[in-house]
Amino acid sequence: MSNTNRQITLASRPIGYPKLSDFKLVESPIPTPREGEILVRTLYLSLDPYQRGRMSDAPSYAKPVQIGEVMVGEIVGRVIASHHPDFKEGDIIAGYLGWQEYAVSDGKGIRKVDPTLAPISTALGVLGMPGMTAYFGLLDIGKPQPGETVFVSGAAGAVGSIVGQIAKIKGCRVVGSAGDDTKIDFLIKELGFDAAFNYKTVSDYYEKLKELCPDGIDVYFDNVGGPLTDVVFRWINVKARVVICGQIHDYNLEKPELGPRFLRQLIIKRARVEGFLIFDYADRYEEALRQLAEWLKAGKLKYRETIAEGIENAPQAFISMLKGGNIGKQLVKVSEP
Repeated sequence: MSNTNRQITLASRPIGYPKLSDFKLVESPIPTPREGEILVRTLYLSLDPYQRGRMSDAPSYAKPVQIGEVMVGEIVGRVIASHHPDFKEGDIIAGYLGWQEYAVSDGKGIRKVDPTLAPISTALGVLGMPGMTAYFGLLDIGKPQPGETVFVSGAAGAVGSIVGQIAKIKGCRVVGSAGDDTKIDFLIKELGFDAAFNYKTVSDYYEKLKELCPDGIDVYFDNVGGPLTDVVFRWINVKARVVICGQIHDYNLEKPELGPRFLRQLIIKRARVEGFLIFDYADRYEEALRQLAEWLKAGKLKYRETIAEGIENAPQAFISMLKGGNIGKQLVKVSEP
C-alpha cells in the first residue's frame, strides 16, 4: 500500500458549468485511525448532481464545500484498519467520505454493505441513495395507483431509471424523457417504459406529451426542471402529484431564467407539488433497501452504471454527468475491490 492519499479538493467556485480548473488533485499522507475510528480505502466514488449545489456558497439545505476542502461524496470502501467495536478489517461500508482514496471515520453515518447481495457498486446506485430516493419520492409523495400515468424527466439517470421501473411494478403507464436517442432505446427496450422522447430533438413538448400521455399525467417525477417542467403543468390531471427531486437544468445557469407562472394550474387541477430530500427518510432506509433488494433479486429492477477509472478522472466524469454523458449511475472506480 502506498503511503500517499490522493484527494480532489475544490479549487474555485464554478460560474456556469464546472471546469477542470475548479478542482485540484492534492496528495497528503494516509491518515491514521485513532481509538473509535476506522481507516477506509475507497473502492467506488459516487458522482451526483447535488454535488454541483455544494460547490456554490448560495444558501442551501447543507453546508457548502469550502475552497481547499475535499469534495463531498458518498463512497463504497473497504475497512483496512479498525479501532472501532462495530467494524472489523475487511468490512465493506458505504458513507459520505469524499473524493479521496483513503479516509478516517468515527463510524457515524456509515452503513455496512453485504457483498453477497449484489455487486458492491450497487450500494451507490440501485441499492443506495438513488434507489431510496426513487422509492420514497415516488411511493410516499407520488402515491401512484394502478392504471395512472407517471411521467419522469431525466428518466435515464440513476434516480429516474429506478422511478420508472417502480411505477411499472405498481401497474402504471410510464413515460420518460432523456437527452439522447441511445437513452430512449434504453428506457423502452431494457427498462420497459411504455414511451419516451428525446427532449433535445422535440420542438413542441406540449404536443409530444399529449401524444404520449393521451390521458394526461397523474404523477410527475421531476429531476430536471426548466422549460419541460413548465409545460408539464399544462397537462397534469385533476389531483395530480408533482414530485420535485432535482432541478438539474438550473444548477449551472449563470443567471436565473424567468419561466411561466403555473400556480393557477394547481388551482384548476387541485394538484399538489412537493419537494423532498432523501435524508428526511433516514429512519426508513432499511425498509427501502430491503424492498429494492427483493425487486432486484426477482429481476423486476434493472440498472446501468457508467464507470470512470481513477480518482484523478473524477472531475471530468462529474462534468460529463452534468451534461448528460452518463446512462444510469455515474461512478468512479478508485481502487480494485
